[in-house]
Amino acid sequence: MVRTLTVDIINDKAIQLLYDLEGLQLIRIHNKKSQTENRADFVKKYKGSMTKQSIQDIDQQINEMRNEWE
Repeated sequence: MVRTLTVDIINDKAIQLLYDLEGLQLIRIHNKKSQTENRADFVKKYKGSMTKQSIQDIDQQINEMRNEWE
């Protein structure tokens, strides 16, 4: 059985204890960024990749793509 928990580290000594538990194969540690960091990376990655278009142009392109499938 695998359960996922989120833990707030209050004392840095706990980090070493967690790594020790991982070494004993009792737990698995996943280092992941916070959601705000992930969003910032996403914005940086894709910023400027699309040009600004009017709603009418976008709607026309979508309709053209739909008609290609028919």
